[in-house]
Amino acid sequence: MDIVTTHDLHKRYGSRAVVDGLELRVPEGCVYGFLGPNGSGKSTTMKMLLSLVRPTSGEVHVLGRPMTPSTRRGLLAHIGSLIESPPGYGHLTGAENMRIVRRSLGLRADQVDRAVRTVRLQDQLGKRVRDYSLGMKQRLGIAMALAREPRLLILDEPTNGLDPAGIEEIRALLHHLAEDGVTVMVSSHLLGEIDKTATVLGILSSGRLIFQGTRDELLAASTPDVLIETPDPQTGLEALRHRMPVDLEDGVLRLPGVDAEGTAAAVAELVGAGAPVYGVRRDEQSLEDVFMDLTSGGRL
Repeated sequence: MDIVTTHDLHKRYGSRAVVDGLELRVPEGCVYGFLGPNGSGKSTTMKMLLSLVRPTSGEVHVLGRPMTPSTRRGLLAHIGSLIESPPGYGHLTGAENMRIVRRSLGLRADQVDRAVRTVRLQDQLGKRVRDYSLGMKQRLGIAMALAREPRLLILDEPTNGLDPAGIEEIRALLHHLAEDGVTVMVSSHLLGEIDKTATVLGILSSGRLIFQGTRDELLAASTPDVLIETPDPQTGLEALRHRMPVDLEDGVLRLPGVDAEGTAAAVAELVGAGAPVYGVRRDEQSLEDVFMDLTSGGRL
């Protein structure tokens, strides 16, 4: 079951399209990594899922129901969120902030206690929030979102500004929540931050979804460069440069984005030009390389 779906979702501000025809599919029980450069439309999308921003057109379905003014209240009771800055009153302690959440949402004490323990903040509740580190403030915000025991948790850039230890702590928390059955949708502009946690990835570029699927599917979505070894690379360069893009790096010919058919044509061209081919291989490509390739080129 998909816990979040959107159909042809658009958001425009004047003539500027911030979100353009979005078709999201967030499976239940997963950690969905929502990725894209800053300004790609991630935050606006999440705000539309929470009914904080009204779409220009299109549909949002959450928990199998359309998000509308009449269904909004009922749906939000099952959704926790942390959007932009961590919430909380700085002059109050963590415990006082959680009591406000409890009263405003009509929660039980054990629900609040469980949320605080989930984010391992129980020993810091006596401190004023203004004295919390950024990581502690993020954990307090997540505890507030978890107190209502949501089926869906939406987090917008929760690791922003955290040190490596804080980032790893948030990763471990997301993994733990997913194991407990909470569907987590987390945004980031850095793939490496959530690659170890997310089971499904969606990549946004200029308001358009350019990829959605698993990690393996993402690696398969990009075509790595072809590297060709020849004892006469200069002849090979001259033979190929008028047929296809080609570079010469450390005596090896590099053909960017060439498919199997193009590779065969390049080999035939080299042999015909008198440049023997000693080896042909695909360049090794990291997940970060694929992410940058897709978001910078806007292609799939």
